[in-house]
Amino acid sequence: MRRVQAHKFLDLAPSSHETESSAPSVSRRNLMKAAGAIAATTAMAPHALARNFGPDAEPIRYPEPDVVKLDPRFTAKIGNTPIVRLHTGTLWAEGPAWNGVGRYLVWSDIPGDEQLRWLEEDEHVSRQFRYPSRNSNGNTFDWEGRQITCEHKTRRVVRYEHDGSVTNLAGPENGQDFNAPNDVVVHREDGSIWFSDPGYGSLLDYEGTKADTGSPQPYRKEAVYRIDAQTGEVDKVADEPYKPNGLCFSPDFSILYVADTGATHYSEAEKIIWAYDVDGKTLKNPRTFTDMTLDDKAGLADGIDCDEDGNIWSSAGWVGDGYDGVHIFAPNGDRIGQIRLPEICSNLCFGGSKGNRLFMTASQSLYAVYVLTHGAHVMGA
Repeated sequence: MRRVQAHKFLDLAPSSHETESSAPSVSRRNLMKAAGAIAATTAMAPHALARNFGPDAEPIRYPEPDVVKLDPRFTAKIGNTPIVRLHTGTLWAEGPAWNGVGRYLVWSDIPGDEQLRWLEEDEHVSRQFRYPSRNSNGNTFDWEGRQITCEHKTRRVVRYEHDGSVTNLAGPENGQDFNAPNDVVVHREDGSIWFSDPGYGSLLDYEGTKADTGSPQPYRKEAVYRIDAQTGEVDKVADEPYKPNGLCFSPDFSILYVADTGATHYSEAEKIIWAYDVDGKTLKNPRTFTDMTLDDKAGLADGIDCDEDGNIWSSAGWVGDGYDGVHIFAPNGDRIGQIRLPEICSNLCFGGSKGNRLFMTASQSLYAVYVLTHGAHVMGA
């Protein structure tokens, strides 16, 4: 397997890989003087952990130190914009999706059994936008503006219609025995719906309904599926990933990327993102797009999205400060940038009126940062 080159991350000061001017670094001696009581042997915490990203946060000196350029190809960093925390208080935030017509972001709190909504016009957050959400996870909007959601508890994929009714697209009601659908994307050309089924919602009651099987495969082999927009037929299109999780298409819809989180339950699983060629209704040429190893440590890629230049933005977590957040990969799989967060990042999406804002769900919180690129598939932008 090809390993991407590792890069060192720095505490407090912007990365040494930055090409733009950076703020002066903070010396250990000055920090000790300011604190007055820090022992000489105390290690400094990385910057993301020490920061308060909330509305009462102290101002930071631009450029944002926790958006880190690792390679000159990472050109999306804006010099005068910060990472901000828009909301906190969830148990496990997941599934962000942008609605361009309503100018809002919807996301899930899986254990909280609710969906929340953030309004761009006044940054108001509506709790229980949908409640109960049946332990919903991934969300997206189709090209008619209808919300599509993966429900853990019911083990199905549903669509919310314009008249408020709910259409069951795939699941037990249709005679299909899935584990617990997780993430979902829509193909623009033919309207087909593609979803992953790693089964986490059937492995514990906290996020769904636990299957009494004692197996990491609650009901069937984990896989990726395609729902035909015309016939409603559901076909399995890939089962190479141990636990296929986050999904996204390349800008021209010719490639489907699949995050594999199988290492949570399978010792032989690798912490990678897969790439497949989209051939009509099928997937071909499964291959490793990138490996999540950084500085000899590998976390999990979960939710992923693509920008207009074909770069893949992946949530990353379960390693610790300096790793957890977002990792950005060039189209050839090289890691070119990072966004460091103080929480485990579960998922992300591009949105905002111009499609140039990255929203990140991370454990208990929702974060956002403006970037110098646009999402490849932002509805209404």
